[in-house]
Amino acid sequence: MHIDLHCHSTASDGVLAPADLVARAYGRGVRVLALTDHDTIEGLPEAMQAAAAWPDMQLISGIELSCTWGGATIHVLGYGFRPDAPALLKAVEDLHHGRWSRAEEIGRRLADKGMPGAFVGAREAQMALGDSGNAPARPHFADFLVRAGHVADRGEAFRKWLGAGKLGDVKQHWPTLAEAVATLKASGAWISLAHPMMYDFTRSKRRKLVAAFIEAGGHGLEVINGLQPAEQTGTLSVLAREFGLLVSAGSDFHAPSDWSELGMYRPIPEDLPLLAARLKLSGGLQPPADPTAAPDVAVH
Repeated sequence: MHIDLHCHSTASDGVLAPADLVARAYGRGVRVLALTDHDTIEGLPEAMQAAAAWPDMQLISGIELSCTWGGATIHVLGYGFRPDAPALLKAVEDLHHGRWSRAEEIGRRLADKGMPGAFVGAREAQMALGDSGNAPARPHFADFLVRAGHVADRGEAFRKWLGAGKLGDVKQHWPTLAEAVATLKASGAWISLAHPMMYDFTRSKRRKLVAAFIEAGGHGLEVINGLQPAEQTGTLSVLAREFGLLVSAGSDFHAPSDWSELGMYRPIPEDLPLLAARLKLSGGLQPPADPTAAPDVAVH
Protein backbone atom coordinates (compact mmCIF):
# COMPACT_ATOMS: atom_id res chain seq x y z
CA MET A 1 0.00 0.00 0.00
CA HIS A 2 1.26 3.51 -0.80
CA ILE A 3 -1.30 5.51 1.23
CA ASP A 4 -2.00 5.33 4.97
CA LEU A 5 -4.54 7.75 6.46
CA HIS A 6 -4.66 6.49 10.05
CA CYS A 7 -1.72 6.13 12.44
CA HIS A 8 -0.55 7.24 15.87
CA SER A 9 2.74 8.43 17.37
CA THR A 10 4.03 9.07 20.89
CA ALA A 11 2.18 12.40 20.72
CA SER A 12 -0.85 10.30 21.71
CA ASP A 13 -0.82 6.53 22.32
CA GLY A 14 1.63 5.20 19.74
CA VAL A 15 5.10 3.82 20.49
CA LEU A 16 7.11 5.63 17.78
CA ALA A 17 8.13 9.27 17.81
CA PRO A 18 6.64 11.20 14.86
CA ALA A 19 9.93 11.31 12.94
CA ASP A 20 10.52 7.60 13.49
CA LEU A 21 6.98 6.82 12.39
CA VAL A 22 7.46 8.76 9.15
CA ALA A 23 10.76 6.99 8.49
CA ARG A 24 9.17 3.58 9.09
CA ALA A 25 6.25 4.41 6.83
CA TYR A 26 8.58 5.53 4.06
CA GLY A 27 10.65 2.38 4.42
CA ARG A 28 7.49 0.32 4.02
CA GLY A 29 6.57 2.06 0.78
CA VAL A 30 4.02 4.56 2.09
CA ARG A 31 4.15 7.77 0.08
CA VAL A 32 1.02 9.56 1.34
CA LEU A 33 0.73 9.54 5.12
CA ALA A 34 -1.64 11.20 7.60
CA LEU A 35 -0.55 11.36 11.21
CA THR A 36 -3.85 11.14 13.13
CA ASP A 37 -2.98 11.30 16.80
CA HIS A 38 -5.82 11.33 19.31
CA ASP A 39 -7.03 14.85 20.10
CA THR A 40 -3.67 16.51 19.42
CA ILE A 41 -1.57 17.93 16.60
CA GLU A 42 1.54 18.08 18.78
CA GLY A 43 3.41 15.60 16.58
CA LEU A 44 2.72 17.30 13.24
CA PRO A 45 5.69 19.74 13.14
CA GLU A 46 8.20 16.94 13.77
CA ALA A 47 6.47 14.66 11.27
CA MET A 48 6.38 17.37 8.59
CA GLN A 49 10.07 18.08 9.06
CA ALA A 50 10.87 14.36 8.76
CA ALA A 51 8.71 13.96 5.65
CA ALA A 52 10.53 16.85 3.97
CA ALA A 53 13.67 14.70 3.83
CA TRP A 54 12.06 12.66 1.01
CA PRO A 55 10.80 14.62 -2.00
CA ASP A 56 8.27 11.92 -2.90
CA MET A 57 6.75 11.68 0.58
CA GLN A 58 3.54 13.64 1.22
CA LEU A 59 2.45 14.19 4.82
CA ILE A 60 -1.20 15.09 5.35
CA SER A 61 -2.18 17.08 8.41
CA GLY A 62 -4.43 14.80 10.42
CA ILE A 63 -6.14 14.26 13.76
CA GLU A 64 -8.53 11.76 15.36
CA LEU A 65 -11.02 13.67 17.49
CA SER A 66 -12.96 12.03 20.32
CA CYS A 67 -16.65 12.87 20.68
CA THR A 68 -19.91 11.38 21.87
CA TRP A 69 -23.04 10.18 20.10
CA GLY A 70 -25.80 7.84 21.23
CA GLY A 71 -24.20 7.33 24.63
CA ALA A 72 -20.91 6.09 23.14
CA THR A 73 -17.49 7.52 22.42
CA ILE A 74 -17.05 8.06 18.68
CA HIS A 75 -13.93 9.04 16.73
CA VAL A 76 -13.80 11.26 13.65
CA LEU A 77 -10.76 11.75 11.44
CA GLY A 78 -9.85 15.17 10.05
CA TYR A 79 -7.47 15.64 7.10
CA GLY A 80 -5.79 18.47 5.24
CA PHE A 81 -6.84 21.15 7.71
CA ARG A 82 -5.06 24.38 8.54
CA PRO A 83 -3.01 23.56 11.68
CA ASP A 84 -3.35 27.15 12.89
CA ALA A 85 -7.14 27.26 12.53
CA PRO A 86 -8.58 28.94 15.67
CA ALA A 87 -11.49 26.49 15.98
CA LEU A 88 -9.13 23.50 15.93
CA LEU A 89 -6.66 25.03 18.37
CA LYS A 90 -9.47 25.82 20.82
CA ALA A 91 -10.92 22.31 20.54
CA VAL A 92 -7.50 20.70 21.02
CA GLU A 93 -6.87 22.84 24.08
CA ASP A 94 -10.20 21.81 25.60
CA LEU A 95 -9.56 18.15 24.81
CA HIS A 96 -6.07 18.43 26.28
CA HIS A 97 -7.52 19.44 29.65
CA GLY A 98 -10.28 16.86 29.34
CA ARG A 99 -7.80 14.06 28.70
CA TRP A 100 -5.81 14.98 31.82
CA SER A 101 -9.00 14.90 33.89
CA ARG A 102 -9.91 11.57 32.30
CA ALA A 103 -6.48 10.08 33.04
CA GLU A 104 -6.67 11.19 36.66
CA GLU A 105 -10.12 9.62 36.97
CA ILE A 106 -8.88 6.33 35.49
CA GLY A 107 -6.03 6.38 38.00
CA ARG A 108 -8.44 6.97 40.89
CA ARG A 109 -10.74 4.17 39.80
CA LEU A 110 -7.91 1.66 39.48
CA ALA A 111 -6.45 2.73 42.83
CA ASP A 112 -9.84 2.18 44.46
CA LYS A 113 -9.73 -1.39 43.14
CA GLY A 114 -6.41 -2.13 44.80
CA MET A 115 -4.02 -0.92 42.11
CA PRO A 116 -2.35 2.13 43.69
CA GLY A 117 -0.02 4.39 41.73
CA ALA A 118 -1.83 3.79 38.44
CA PHE A 119 -1.79 7.40 37.27
CA VAL A 120 1.90 7.94 38.08
CA GLY A 121 2.76 4.53 36.65
CA ALA A 122 0.89 5.24 33.40
CA ARG A 123 2.65 8.58 33.08
CA GLU A 124 6.03 6.88 33.59
CA ALA A 125 5.17 4.29 30.93
CA GLN A 126 4.23 7.10 28.56
CA MET A 127 7.39 9.13 29.19
CA ALA A 128 9.54 6.03 28.66
CA LEU A 129 8.43 6.19 25.02
CA GLY A 130 9.32 9.88 24.65
CA ASP A 131 8.63 13.28 26.14
CA SER A 132 4.98 14.28 25.82
CA GLY A 133 2.91 17.08 27.26
CA ASN A 134 -0.28 15.12 26.71
CA ALA A 135 -2.09 12.98 29.25
CA PRO A 136 -1.40 9.24 29.48
CA ALA A 137 -3.96 7.17 27.57
CA ARG A 138 -5.42 3.74 28.25
CA PRO A 139 -2.54 1.86 26.55
CA HIS A 140 -0.16 3.53 29.02
CA PHE A 141 -2.36 2.40 31.90
CA ALA A 142 -2.28 -1.07 30.39
CA ASP A 143 1.52 -1.00 30.37
CA PHE A 144 1.49 0.02 34.05
CA LEU A 145 -0.86 -2.83 34.93
CA VAL A 146 1.45 -5.30 33.19
CA ARG A 147 4.59 -3.94 34.86
CA ALA A 148 2.91 -3.93 38.27
CA GLY A 149 1.88 -7.56 37.85
CA HIS A 150 -1.86 -6.94 37.93
CA VAL A 151 -2.36 -8.51 34.48
CA ALA A 152 -0.32 -10.71 32.17
CA ASP A 153 -0.45 -8.49 29.08
CA ARG A 154 -2.15 -5.53 27.43
CA GLY A 155 -4.95 -7.72 26.14
CA GLU A 156 -5.91 -8.81 29.64
CA ALA A 157 -5.67 -5.21 30.85
CA PHE A 158 -8.28 -4.12 28.34
CA ARG A 159 -10.49 -7.18 28.84
CA LYS A 160 -10.60 -6.74 32.61
CA TRP A 161 -10.15 -3.05 33.29
CA LEU A 162 -9.78 -0.67 30.34
CA GLY A 163 -11.92 -1.83 27.43
CA ALA A 164 -15.34 -0.57 26.39
CA GLY A 165 -17.75 -0.64 29.33
CA LYS A 166 -15.01 -1.51 31.84
CA LEU A 167 -13.88 0.46 34.88
CA GLY A 168 -11.28 2.47 32.99
CA ASP A 169 -13.53 3.37 30.08
CA VAL A 170 -14.15 6.99 31.14
CA LYS A 171 -16.28 8.76 28.52
CA GLN A 172 -16.71 12.21 30.00
CA HIS A 173 -15.14 15.42 28.71
CA TRP A 174 -15.78 14.81 24.99
CA PRO A 175 -17.70 17.16 22.65
CA THR A 176 -20.70 15.88 20.72
CA LEU A 177 -20.34 14.39 17.24
CA ALA A 178 -21.92 17.51 15.73
CA GLU A 179 -19.49 19.76 17.63
CA ALA A 180 -16.44 17.75 16.58
CA VAL A 181 -17.46 17.77 12.92
CA ALA A 182 -18.21 21.50 13.10
CA THR A 183 -14.73 22.14 14.49
CA LEU A 184 -13.10 20.25 11.64
CA LYS A 185 -15.30 21.92 9.02
CA ALA A 186 -14.40 25.35 10.40
CA SER A 187 -10.73 24.36 10.10
CA GLY A 188 -11.09 23.41 6.43
CA ALA A 189 -10.77 19.66 6.92
CA TRP A 190 -11.99 16.66 5.00
CA ILE A 191 -13.74 14.49 7.58
CA SER A 192 -14.13 10.71 7.83
CA LEU A 193 -15.96 8.61 10.42
CA ALA A 194 -13.35 6.36 12.01
CA HIS A 195 -13.72 2.54 12.27
CA PRO A 196 -17.55 2.37 12.36
CA MET A 197 -17.53 -1.38 13.07
CA MET A 198 -15.65 -0.93 16.34
CA TYR A 199 -18.66 0.61 18.03
CA ASP A 200 -20.92 -1.91 19.74
CA PHE A 201 -23.98 -0.88 17.74
CA THR A 202 -26.80 -2.72 16.09
CA ARG A 203 -27.10 -2.42 12.31
CA SER A 204 -29.90 0.10 12.75
CA LYS A 205 -27.97 2.26 15.22
CA ARG A 206 -24.89 2.23 12.99
CA ARG A 207 -26.99 3.53 10.09
CA LYS A 208 -28.34 6.28 12.36
CA LEU A 209 -24.77 7.19 13.30
CA VAL A 210 -23.78 7.50 9.64
CA ALA A 211 -26.86 9.63 8.96
CA ALA A 212 -26.07 11.89 11.93
CA PHE A 213 -22.46 12.20 10.74
CA ILE A 214 -23.62 13.25 7.27
CA GLU A 215 -26.14 15.69 8.69
CA ALA A 216 -23.33 17.28 10.73
CA GLY A 217 -21.31 17.74 7.53
CA GLY A 218 -19.02 14.71 7.35
CA HIS A 219 -17.52 13.66 4.03
CA GLY A 220 -16.33 10.06 4.28
CA LEU A 221 -16.38 6.67 5.91
CA GLU A 222 -13.32 4.71 7.04
CA VAL A 223 -14.24 1.53 5.19
CA ILE A 224 -10.90 -0.19 5.90
CA ASN A 225 -9.20 -0.19 9.32
CA GLY A 226 -6.14 -2.42 9.37
CA LEU A 227 -6.88 -6.10 8.95
CA GLN A 228 -10.49 -5.93 10.05
CA PRO A 229 -12.59 -8.94 8.95
CA ALA A 230 -13.47 -8.91 5.27
CA GLU A 231 -17.20 -9.07 6.01
CA GLN A 232 -16.92 -5.77 7.91
CA THR A 233 -15.32 -4.18 4.88
CA GLY A 234 -18.25 -5.44 2.83
CA THR A 235 -20.81 -4.02 5.26
CA LEU A 236 -19.14 -0.60 5.31
CA SER A 237 -18.72 -0.57 1.53
CA VAL A 238 -22.48 -1.06 1.18
CA LEU A 239 -23.08 1.87 3.54
CA ALA A 240 -20.63 4.09 1.64
CA ARG A 241 -22.36 3.33 -1.67
CA GLU A 242 -25.84 3.79 -0.22
CA PHE A 243 -25.07 7.14 1.41
CA GLY A 244 -22.79 8.39 -1.38
CA LEU A 245 -19.77 8.88 0.86
CA LEU A 246 -16.11 9.13 0.07
CA VAL A 247 -14.04 6.38 1.68
CA SER A 248 -10.81 6.36 3.65
CA ALA A 249 -8.52 3.56 4.78
CA GLY A 250 -5.57 3.17 7.08
CA SER A 251 -3.59 0.83 9.26
CA ASP A 252 -4.57 2.46 12.59
CA PHE A 253 -0.93 1.83 13.49
CA HIS A 254 0.05 2.19 17.15
CA ALA A 255 2.92 -0.28 17.40
CA PRO A 256 4.46 -2.93 15.17
CA SER A 257 2.33 -6.08 15.35
CA ASP A 258 0.75 -8.78 13.23
CA TRP A 259 -2.50 -6.78 13.12
CA SER A 260 -1.21 -3.24 12.76
CA GLU A 261 1.68 -2.15 10.59
CA LEU A 262 2.14 1.03 8.60
CA GLY A 263 0.71 0.74 5.10
CA MET A 264 -0.93 -2.60 5.88
CA TYR A 265 -4.69 -2.92 5.46
CA ARG A 266 -7.18 -4.83 3.36
CA PRO A 267 -7.78 -3.78 -0.28
CA ILE A 268 -10.35 -1.07 -0.98
CA PRO A 269 -13.15 -2.06 -3.38
CA GLU A 270 -12.32 -0.49 -6.72
CA ASP A 271 -15.69 1.19 -7.28
CA LEU A 272 -15.55 3.35 -4.14
CA PRO A 273 -14.54 7.06 -4.40
CA LEU A 274 -11.36 7.72 -2.44
CA LEU A 275 -11.07 10.59 0.01
CA ALA A 276 -7.30 10.30 -0.50
CA ALA A 277 -7.70 11.41 -4.11
CA ARG A 278 -9.14 14.72 -2.91
CA LEU A 279 -6.22 15.17 -0.52
CA LYS A 280 -3.63 14.44 -3.20
CA LEU A 281 -5.26 16.88 -5.61
CA SER A 282 -5.18 19.61 -2.98
CA GLY A 283 -1.67 18.81 -1.78
CA GLY A 284 -3.10 17.86 1.58
CA LEU A 285 -3.07 21.48 2.72
CA GLN A 286 -6.10 23.10 1.11
CA PRO A 287 -9.67 22.71 2.43
CA PRO A 288 -12.66 21.60 0.40
CA ALA A 289 -13.84 24.28 -2.03
CA ASP A 290 -16.58 25.21 0.43
CA PRO A 291 -15.51 23.99 3.89
CA THR A 292 -18.96 24.78 5.32
CA ALA A 293 -20.79 22.57 2.85
CA ALA A 294 -21.34 18.84 3.06
CA PRO A 295 -20.95 16.70 -0.07
CA ASP A 296 -23.97 15.55 -2.04
CA VAL A 297 -24.91 12.55 0.08
CA ALA A 298 -28.18 10.83 0.86
CA VAL A 299 -29.56 10.80 4.37
CA HIS A 300 -31.85 7.86 5.15
